[in-house]
Amino acid sequence: MAHAAQHQIDSLAQAPFLPVAARAAVWFAVAVTRWTVTRHTRKHLAKLDNHLLCDIGLSPEEAWRETTLPFWR
Repeated sequence: MAHAAQHQIDSLAQAPFLPVAARAAVWFAVAVTRWTVTRHTRKHLAKLDNHLLCDIGLSPEEAWRETTLPFWR
């Protein structure tokens, strides 16, 4: 569901029929949405126990490294 919505947002951001200002506003909204999702995902990753990290193929060190990245990366 989220992937389909992301695809629709991405295609809207690249739509050639939008005025330049609208395209810039959509691009900004897409960027903020991605940053928010990344921040929330990393917050949840930081709370996972070691056995759950192992289940998804991450070591505690790899998870820590990921959670310390800036939200825009």
